[in-house]
Amino acid sequence: MDPNFWNDPKRAQGIQRKIGVNKKWVEEYQTLAREVDDLEGLFEFQKEDMATEEEVNAQYTKTFDMIADAEFRSTLNRPEDEMSAVLNINAGAGGTEACDWSAMILRMYRMWAERAGFKVNDLFEQDGDAAGIKSASIEIVGPYAYGWLKGENGVHRLVRISPFNAQGKRQTSFSSVFVYPLVEDDSIEIYINPADVEMDVFRASGAGGQHVNRTESAVRLRHLPSGVVVECQAERSQHQNRERAMQMMRSRLYEIELRRRQEEKDKVEAGKSKIEWGSQIRSYVLDDRWVKDLRSGYKVHNPDAVLDGNLDPFLKAYLMWVSNPTAGVEDDD
Repeated sequence: MDPNFWNDPKRAQGIQRKIGVNKKWVEEYQTLAREVDDLEGLFEFQKEDMATEEEVNAQYTKTFDMIADAEFRSTLNRPEDEMSAVLNINAGAGGTEACDWSAMILRMYRMWAERAGFKVNDLFEQDGDAAGIKSASIEIVGPYAYGWLKGENGVHRLVRISPFNAQGKRQTSFSSVFVYPLVEDDSIEIYINPADVEMDVFRASGAGGQHVNRTESAVRLRHLPSGVVVECQAERSQHQNRERAMQMMRSRLYEIELRRRQEEKDKVEAGKSKIEWGSQIRSYVLDDRWVKDLRSGYKVHNPDAVLDGNLDPFLKAYLMWVSNPTAGVEDDD
């Protein structure tokens, strides 16, 4: 109600965004409270033979599922969890097989994001020599995208009968995934000294039309103090790509600071499980038909569904495991 509220648009937008998030939590709590009241009412009616056991069980199942979902979403309680995400994929050792595996992972995350209602923006993609991709970066835009995906950092291992091996041998491939929160211009102040940034321009590869492919519009930025390197070829102009790349760099530096604070916290709270960055986190074994998260222990026997973007059970299992590492996670058996 302050007449001067919009004098600072960035601050105003930040407050409105925070109000929107809190309002959604309050509304969801009120909905859950009504379901609990309905369950208690049905149970009392059943005692008076005014409701059936089936009706009570149906309401119980509905309420139980809603409470379990609320319990899970309560783990997304850090400021960065609300942000959009940038996801980087890099092929490991293994040549064509690893590049193909990286392309499969990129497709998996695209399908998950689209199914979840997020917007996906391409930032950078480098094709493999024969198939697949060597590296790629995408934005996944929407509330809590980073909160959902923050546990995907690490090495993803594929075991399958290689389609690129004439002898049909079983092959193991690796691809690394790195996720960090996308810092919006009006949310968090991160200062970067222009003298600390080195810029290269180069010709973009892949789809994008004649302008993209024939001009040196792609941008690579290197932050000299930290060694962080980001690349962007999403826009038509070099200037636009540089702006996007600077936003990516600010986001990476923010993530580095978050990691440093987490490591300091882990030293103090030695009893808590430490999040290992860059370690192997999940195995996808296609010929034996299973996918297993090596941290939470969650396992399924339908790898095709996982590779088609059905990641929610893995994401939830990891986040619940982080909140309570001593509690086991059951698989789909």
